[in-house]
Amino acid sequence: MSNSVEDETTVNDSYSVTVPASVRSEADLEAGDRLRWRVDEDGDLHVEVVKRRRGAFSELDPVELDEETNAAEDHDTVAGEY
Repeated sequence: MSNSVEDETTVNDSYSVTVPASVRSEADLEAGDRLRWRVDEDGDLHVEVVKRRRGAFSELDPVELDEETNAAEDHDTVAGEY
């Protein structure tokens, strides 16, 4: 991060929080990213950004196979064990 950003938010009745816009911007948070929460032995709360961007596979080229596949039937198939 280039700057130090501090902001606060309120925990609502369902224990959800909104990440303030200033924090989202500085941490480069986007929809699909995850937050990993940790409380250390002193009771301090730490939050880590885990990048999980949507469309992560959108730039991959399709693979041509010599046979037809069916994801619904083949999803548990291990390569080489047909």
